[in-house]
Formats: sequence, structure tokens, C-alpha cells
Amino acid sequence: MTELEKKLTRENEELTKKIEVLTEQVNFLISKIYNPSSEKTPPHDEDQLALFTDDDLNIFNEVETASDPDAIEPDCLETITYKRKKGTKQSKIIKELPIEEVDCYLEEGCQCEWCETVLRPIGREFVREEVEFIPATLKRMRYYRHAYECPTCKEDGEDVIVKAPTPKPVIQKSLASPSSVAWLLHQKYEQFMPFHRQEKEWQRYGIDLSRTTMANWAVNVSQNWLTPLYEALHKELLKENILFADETTAQVLREKDRKPRSKSYMWLYRTGPHTERQIVLYEYQTTRAAKHPKAFLANFRGFLHCDGYDGYNSIPNVTRVGCLAHVRRKFHEAIPKGEQSKTASAAKVGRSYCDQLFKLEEKWQNLSGEERLKKRKEESLPLFEEFFTWVSQMHVLKQSLLGKALIYAKNQKAYLMNVLLDGNLHVSNNLAERSIRPLVVGRKAWYFSTSSNGARSSAVIFSIIQTAKDNGLDPFKYLTYLFEKMPNRENPAISMNMKDFFPWQTEIQEQCK
Repeated sequence: MTELEKKLTRENEELTKKIEVLTEQVNFLISKIYNPSSEKTPPHDEDQLALFTDDDLNIFNEVETASDPDAIEPDCLETITYKRKKGTKQSKIIKELPIEEVDCYLEEGCQCEWCETVLRPIGREFVREEVEFIPATLKRMRYYRHAYECPTCKEDGEDVIVKAPTPKPVIQKSLASPSSVAWLLHQKYEQFMPFHRQEKEWQRYGIDLSRTTMANWAVNVSQNWLTPLYEALHKELLKENILFADETTAQVLREKDRKPRSKSYMWLYRTGPHTERQIVLYEYQTTRAAKHPKAFLANFRGFLHCDGYDGYNSIPNVTRVGCLAHVRRKFHEAIPKGEQSKTASAAKVGRSYCDQLFKLEEKWQNLSGEERLKKRKEESLPLFEEFFTWVSQMHVLKQSLLGKALIYAKNQKAYLMNVLLDGNLHVSNNLAERSIRPLVVGRKAWYFSTSSNGARSSAVIFSIIQTAKDNGLDPFKYLTYLFEKMPNRENPAISMNMKDFFPWQTEIQEQCK
């Protein structure tokens, strides 16, 4: 073979590989646009576990088990000769609603159509049940302060007048009430209704409340009342031993020295699921620079669950724990749609290893941390070692999706293996991804924040609402409680009083569920 032929052969091989990579990329992008976004393992793939659903790409499915919903417990004291109708969640909800009965009568003096005798009532029967919707109503609350005088002092020529105390407003010189501010925050940050749509809703209720006024209210209560609570929760967060972190993009139109289309970021930091006191905090920053998590977690010592972003490496006194769900996703994305090839088979093998590890974790979810750690060392460790041995033996194009999945798995090995250090750690960062989702949904609803002040306020409000939800509270009731109580503290400037407003406090748990 001549030198020219050798050169042409090499060029042909390089071009063929390049075409393969580009074709794979095109197919991947097409699948992202037109195919379902589910990461569920197809049921026909042998030895695969269906862990991901269309609704939640990052959480476990419960394993389907054979069961008989009509089976009778052996300890029953009575013999059931018929099938009980299973109660539904809806019926349980309806039972808690107030009841108004509607009685339907015949006209008075109604006669029998056969003998024309006047009919007499003999009883009634139940026909059906409906849920009546009563739209929200507004009312004007006028506060009057009563004054009192001392008649004895008045007889002595002294005027002693005492005025009754009145509750302080949540916003000075404003029509805002605790419930109205709580409602508009609930509508925007929990129901994802932007202010311009709320503006029309308020008009239907008979009040012209502009989106500018609503935005001003949100910033005001965030800065005056919710930010001190946020900072107190931040201190509590840093006392934990295990945290989860994630980040997502945000757009802010009016940032100093930045273009309107510049990417900003919302960072998430939260406690783990095994902690009784749940804390979920979001932080707005202009960039994805490593200095931001380093500053936020400056006094934290422990384990940090996060994705593969290297920015988390700069945080001192922290042991990173990798995310197996991200590794699995890489292999899942490397499987060509509708093709049977070596690449597809290899990618399925990688995904299968991840599925097996997830399956073990699901089996142990009710164990204590010590028991789970023991099981991991007995069963997960050999499987991890087998997986990474397989990864190291694979030789494919680095630029291909499978090549990128293998490289990602190699780079994350040390962080993934850290799950073997503590039984309360998790093999994935799914909890953080679920917590970041409200921000993503909100971003789709209102697209951007107008200013950096608005973005910071949104981060604080999101934090309080999500923390309330994770502690079993109704966010609207919790916000109303805060806006009623906080302005009327004896000394609003003392931050240590914020502990009285933590969502796990007994009084709050009793009043805000």
C-alpha cells in the first residue's frame, strides 16, 4: 500500500468516526425534541429495573408486587362475606369539608294522583353529594383605637388618657394585610401565577391592585420580615452533618454592568430526608462561580451531596458525595433509539449496573443508618467494584455519548464510593433536584426577574415556602402567621427571636397545618 493510500485510509477512518459522532449527536438532539423525556427502563430489557417515571425522572418507583386488595387479615374478629369498597383519597378530603344539606320537598298540599288525598311526609333518602365552590371575598378591616380616662385624676385637675394598643401593620402606610400579602405570595411562588395575572384576578374581586404594588409588597416583606428568618435558618442548616446542593439558571433583566440576557443562578442548599427539621434554602447569585457555595457553606463540616460540577471542590471541610442518577442518565442518553448495536448494548449494561444499585437501596430504605451501611459494604461494594472494572475495560470514542458516559463515571468514582462512609448518605442527589424543580416551574411561568433585588427576594420567599411545605405546613397559613406575629414582637431587631418562628415550633405546627 502506497503512502497516499495509507493517508487516504486514515482520513477515511477519521471521517467515518466523525460521522458516527455527529450522527449520534443529531439523533440525540432529535430525541430530546420529539421523544418522551422519560428515563424509565423499557420493560422488555432483561435484568433492567424501571426506576424512573415520566412525572419524576429522578425518584424511585415502588416495586410492583403481587397483592390481593380484598384479602382479609388473619386477625380479623369477624367474617366478611362481601367486598368492602375501598375508600379514596377524595372521599377522605370531602369528609373534612363543612356540610350543608339541601332538602327537596313537594309543594305544600300536594295530593295523591289516584285518590286526591293530601300526602304526608314519611322520611327522606340520600340522593347525591356535590362540592360547592365559594369564590374568595374581600372585606375592609377598619381599626379603631378606644381611649380611656381616669375620672379620679380628672377631678384633681389631671388628664390621664390611656389608648388601647393596636396591632402593627405588616407594611406601613399600606392597604396590605397579613392575609392579602400571604395570598399573593402563595399564588406566585407556590401556584406560579405571575403578578400580571394576579392583577386581573384582584380586579374581579373589586380592587385595583397593580403588579407594581404587588412586587413592592413582596420585596418589602421579604427584606423586613422573611430575610431575618432566612438568615436564622441558614445558621441552623450549617449545624447539620449531611446537606444536598444543586443550582439552576435564572434571568434577571436589570443587573449592574450585565446584559439583560446574561445568565444568573439560583443555588439550592437543603437538609437530608433523615433530619426531623427540614430546611430548604435558595440563594441568588450572578454567576456559577465556586466562590458562591464556598461562602454560603463556609462554616459547614460534613457530607455534601451534589452533581459533577467541580465548583463544589473548593469548599473546605466537606466530603463530596456523588450522584448515581447523573451517571445513569449519561448511559441512558447513550442508548440509540430504535437501534440494536454494540453501543446500545454497552450503554444498557452501564444503565443496568446503576439500576441494580438503586434496587438495593430501595430494599434498604426502612433500615437504620448502621444497618444500611453494613448492607452496602456487603452487597453494594462488590457491585460498585464490578461496575468500575467494566468501565475501565471499555474502549470507545471519547467524543461519543457512550464515551462521555464512561469518562463521567470514571471521574465520579471517588465521590460515588463515599456513600460507603455513612449509612445515612444517599446514592443520588435526587432530593436536591426535586427541590430545585419549583424554581424551574416558576421560571417557565414568569420567565425572569426584573431586578437583582427582586431575584434575591424571590429566593428568600421560595425558601420560606418550601421549608414550610417540607415541615408539613400550609404555606399560606404559615406566611399569614408570620406577618401577624413578626411586626408585633416586643423587639423586632433581635434576630435570636427568629427561633420562635421556625416552622417546627409546636405552636406553629398546631396553627399552620
